[in-house]
Amino acid sequence: MNNSRCTWVSDDEIYIDYHDREWGIPTHDDKELFEMLILESFQAGLSWITILKKRENFKKAFDGFDVEKVADYDDDKIEELLSNDGIIRHKGKITSAINNAKVFIEIQKEFGRFDKYIWGFTDGEIIKAEYLTESDLSRDISKDLKKRGMKFVGPTIIYSYLESIGIIDNHEKNCFKF
Repeated sequence: MNNSRCTWVSDDEIYIDYHDREWGIPTHDDKELFEMLILESFQAGLSWITILKKRENFKKAFDGFDVEKVADYDDDKIEELLSNDGIIRHKGKITSAINNAKVFIEIQKEFGRFDKYIWGFTDGEIIKAEYLTESDLSRDISKDLKKRGMKFVGPTIIYSYLESIGIIDNHEKNCFKF
């Protein structure tokens, strides 16, 4: 068996585990889809390993990524998050997470599940792609999410999100997951 991984994977066990067990695997659970959307938006301008190393802290800080709870966060909760050194303390990203939770819920109401909305852009198909930082698909989804009121969902963030949830499969040819 080929033990090679994508070249972006370092020898850090957190990265290896994420690559081997999660990245690029089709995700249809709305809670997991919301978690990855939040994590990807916090990653903007940072390395993904930084987010992965703080993932458990994010999970605790954001109530297990319970979208209903996050949507109800108030100013006191924002202050609590801003003082939590276990996460990325960026007020814009924190307030966007709360805002995006509200929009996520509206999308769930409209489509029945966020999964149906996000996978609807490809009719449920996985897109095999060469490594890019954005695509027509990520630009279209970004534009639609922004129109609905989401923040920190630019085409590069959305491209990364689509890779993380398995809509875009970007495993390299030498990778055992290819």
